[in-house]
Amino acid sequence: MPDASYDAVIVGAGHNGLCLAAYLARAGLQVGVFERRHDEGGGAHTDEATVPGFWHNLHAQYMEFIDYMPFYQDFDLPAYGARVIKPDAQVGITFADGRPPLIIYRPGLEDLTYKSIAQYSKKDAEAFTRIRAEVMASDRYIAAMLYNPPQTELARGGRDEAVMGKLIQLWLNLGFKPQELSKSPKVLIDQIFESSEMRATLYRQCVEWGANLHAGDGFGFVMSVIWLCGIHYLSVGGTHTLAHAMASAVLGSGADLRYTSPVVEILISGDRATGVRLKDGRIIEARKLVASNADPRMTFINLIGWDRLSEFRRERMASWRFGPEHVLGTPSFALKSPPDYKSSRHNPDINKCFYTIVGFEDDQQVSEYILQAYGGQVPARPGAGTWVNSLWDPSQAPPGMHAMNGWFFFPRASCLSEDEWDDVRRHYNSRFLDLWRAYAPNMTRDNVVADRLYVALDMERRIAMPEGDFSHGRFGQLSFEMPRAHLYRSEIEGLYMCGASVGGGGISAAGGYNAFKVIANDLNLPKIWQRPDRLY
Repeated sequence: MPDASYDAVIVGAGHNGLCLAAYLARAGLQVGVFERRHDEGGGAHTDEATVPGFWHNLHAQYMEFIDYMPFYQDFDLPAYGARVIKPDAQVGITFADGRPPLIIYRPGLEDLTYKSIAQYSKKDAEAFTRIRAEVMASDRYIAAMLYNPPQTELARGGRDEAVMGKLIQLWLNLGFKPQELSKSPKVLIDQIFESSEMRATLYRQCVEWGANLHAGDGFGFVMSVIWLCGIHYLSVGGTHTLAHAMASAVLGSGADLRYTSPVVEILISGDRATGVRLKDGRIIEARKLVASNADPRMTFINLIGWDRLSEFRRERMASWRFGPEHVLGTPSFALKSPPDYKSSRHNPDINKCFYTIVGFEDDQQVSEYILQAYGGQVPARPGAGTWVNSLWDPSQAPPGMHAMNGWFFFPRASCLSEDEWDDVRRHYNSRFLDLWRAYAPNMTRDNVVADRLYVALDMERRIAMPEGDFSHGRFGQLSFEMPRAHLYRSEIEGLYMCGASVGGGGISAAGGYNAFKVIANDLNLPKIWQRPDRLY
């Protein structure tokens, strides 16, 4: 006899698993979520990483999908405590020689964005304004691509021809030819923009979203460089408050949420997933389905076992790769005072820019930085993307003080030994601080209360991101030869995937939302996601 029984068992309480659980419970299923840690949210994780009283986001920093995320709207997450702020100055780059910063402001402040870019190139300002307007006019169709599973997964209501046609028309409206979709973001950025300052800013945007700057494609340019640039929200209290709101919505929907309950095996009987075994030996029955929020390697190799996989799945796993595009390290600094940049004498908004790029003087430095990490090296120049969230949310630091979060672009965890990663932890933040001071002279060691660095190896062990990859990997060389079937729905009856590997990185909840659509189709559940004002 099983120790517990549910209609649906979900492995992992990452934000995608929470999203799926909430929808399944609302659709009438009895749902149990089993999480290895004592906290939920996966990459939406906030901790007193430096010293007590300073709160730092260990991975997810900004909430770019709030305006589009069905989970946020359908379950009224603000009613469960979610609070967000959208700063005016969104994305900025500052310079050590004190020349004017380049700042991209939120939508609605296009005149400020134009003025800032035009300091370096009127052509670039006009091009960015035009392209951004075209993209934002079609933003719901881009979101529909994200929040709809492929037609191969859903007979009706998948990524339909109308959505695809609209996106192709968008591409043409941007002035590109269909064949130019295969061009990399770098080629497209260089083709459109002439100033080194603008190129450097947009190159770094690729790092933040995991679009391969040098080998990606046109959709990566539209989505990562343009659409997601400047629509960021700050989560009040840290990103974990959003995760807590999601968990509360799950509980409010009637699902069970079990912490410190690591799953060590997915049980298969015949060709069907029937439940899970926990580390303490308990057997949890799944009467209808098991869904995994874990990455494919953990799901299929660790929890099921290579010898039990089909030939299709072995081929798929043999071609699976993690990184290098999606691997980040997180520096955290507890500060007495926020950075005061030399560039602020031209525009003081850089001192209150939500996301500030620090450490690069031109586009070539950013490109080389990225290529070094792609090639398995810790970048020689320790530039970073930085956030000082306490500028808007004082709860994240003691009164009068500030908490900084950042992202370094790092190689995969396995590229360095444990001793080498230890050396990076000991020295890389100090090297960044030395560089930071060249841009903001007040960023001296005396201004730092404490600091800490989480490297790719820490992301793998602490937040279950294999190799530090926040998207849980993707296909390698064989990807174009393999069918897109079995993305959300696996070839094992009753086993579904709902994590970042199917829905993409970022706190979008697309993996959980799309998995619910596929499951609802298979089990004939009510289509509770449908709304007349939503394309997806």
